[in-house]
Amino acid sequence: MPAIVLVGAQWGDEGKGKATDALGARADYVVKFNGGNNAGHTVVVGTEKYALHLLPSGILTAGVTPVIGNGVVVDLSVLFTEIDGLTARGVDCSKLLVSANAHVIAPYHRTIDKVTERFLGKRRIGTTGRGIGPTYADKINRVGIRVQDLFDESILRQKVEGALDQKNHLLVKVYNRRAIGVDEVVEELLSYADRLRPMVTDTGRELVGALDRGEMVLFEAGQATLLDIDHGTYPFVTSSNATSAGACTGSGVPPNRIDRIIAVVKAYTTRVGEGPFPTELLDADGEKLRADGGEYGTTTGRPRRCGWYDALIARYAARVNGVTDFVLTKLDTLTGWERIPVCVAYDVDGVRHEEMPMTQTDFHHARPVYEFLDGWSEDISAARSWEDLPKNAQRYVERVEELSGARISAVGVGPGRDQTVVRHDLLGG
Repeated sequence: MPAIVLVGAQWGDEGKGKATDALGARADYVVKFNGGNNAGHTVVVGTEKYALHLLPSGILTAGVTPVIGNGVVVDLSVLFTEIDGLTARGVDCSKLLVSANAHVIAPYHRTIDKVTERFLGKRRIGTTGRGIGPTYADKINRVGIRVQDLFDESILRQKVEGALDQKNHLLVKVYNRRAIGVDEVVEELLSYADRLRPMVTDTGRELVGALDRGEMVLFEAGQATLLDIDHGTYPFVTSSNATSAGACTGSGVPPNRIDRIIAVVKAYTTRVGEGPFPTELLDADGEKLRADGGEYGTTTGRPRRCGWYDALIARYAARVNGVTDFVLTKLDTLTGWERIPVCVAYDVDGVRHEEMPMTQTDFHHARPVYEFLDGWSEDISAARSWEDLPKNAQRYVERVEELSGARISAVGVGPGRDQTVVRHDLLGG
């Protein structure tokens, strides 16, 4: 069975949770390999709606082993709150595995995240304030706390002391905040150790072993391609690698074990937070897309910025990730539009660009060049085969496919598990 990586092709919120959930029914392991509780996945199962933040979407599928990989940063309070919430709703979370090498979000990370954003003012990044960036910064600075450190109080205390020696100077002298005590941080983190211990393992070895046994492993990215720290619209990005290569560094599975790379792309475009967005609609059309699509953040509740489909972004995602298949989501949201614009190029100071501009400056000044496609008025939420879709909906999918650099193998026509039109087998058929 294959190893499949599933990523977002835009700025997130493309519907990766639903896609992961659908594939998860055929998977043995579902792995979260980057990010933390700064992004949410919404999954609808029958009449039940689940908002997941830190746990892999595969937690909702019986028989799947969900894994939090070493590339994830873990807020233990959020982890156990989420587990308790799902358990109360009858979801079995007992198979969850957590990498011993995953980094832990400490209370001071959340504090620094929030005060830094306020300090930046107009230059703020638009973070969720959940401590993700400061935790990854400590990881790179080699002063981070890993899950395994919670099982050795002496090491944990040394690491917290080392981190706070610097951070308390920053909090007190720059941000005019109170110093954070070592004891309070150590006490909070140790309070999770006993409950956490049975979940912790060498997840890289576990996953490679599963592939050796012929089992299917699905890698689920948090955030999305244009939020990748290296390949996204820097500096308005997340702090981890949300592209397909991150699946290897964030899990311990080598690149030669990956079989397919699936990118989820919305039938239009949204983003949350600051940064350039060429097709953004700041008018009634944008409001209609937001209302019809229910475009509010799963984690923060913030209204998402909305715009038309951007084929340059999709082509860029196809190239950077090595996409074998796209899953096009929320096609049903476009029902009722007489004409639907699709961005096919950018105009940058009078120069036409048919690929993503190289520089931040050019991307900031990019203006969309649109091609207009005929819309449809028929309700497509009950479509289950390609033939069920109206001709103009089919033409929209086909044209977007031509422009986007990889085949569109599945089309979402509603939030439910079964509201998908499958064109090609996502496992390679």
